[in-house]
Amino acid sequence: MNSSKFPATHPPEHHHAMASSEHSHGSDMMMTAMTFHFGYESVPLLFSGLIINSPGEMAGAFVAVFFLAMFYEGLKIARECLLRKSQVSIRYNSMPVPGPNGTILMETHKTVGQQILSVPHLLQTMLHIVQVVVSYFLMLIFMTYNGYLCIAVAAGAGIGYFFFSWKKEVVVDITEHCH
Repeated sequence: MNSSKFPATHPPEHHHAMASSEHSHGSDMMMTAMTFHFGYESVPLLFSGLIINSPGEMAGAFVAVFFLAMFYEGLKIARECLLRKSQVSIRYNSMPVPGPNGTILMETHKTVGQQILSVPHLLQTMLHIVQVVVSYFLMLIFMTYNGYLCIAVAAGAGIGYFFFSWKKEVVVDITEHCH
């Protein structure tokens, strides 16, 4: 490779991590490892200026990513709780279903909705945007293939689910006879 394509600020031993591209308008781009690794030097984290270069920075990034993943799990549950509290236009629908020994049972379903131009729906929309952005951040962090950051994402999501999901309401159909 021609060493004139690399900025003078990079020592020669780092040339293997750089790639020159005609489509990058003369700027150099870092190559990212495509296998899992447990390094802590020159690990990019979401933004070009946010590079992990020491064990302390990796520990800080681990904690931040862990809490970001916990926040994501909490946000999902919080949105469900807000949705239940803001539901309007409740309707009950009854329908016949076959029961044991040829009998007919009446099953009742609750149907709820929201108004499109309401404060709760606008809040849900904004929280959905935040949830999508955070989920993509977590995906991109995982795609660094750094083992420490991958563990932080998985552990944060697991602990977040543990702490927040017990509030999640689950519909149990008492007429269901399959075990």
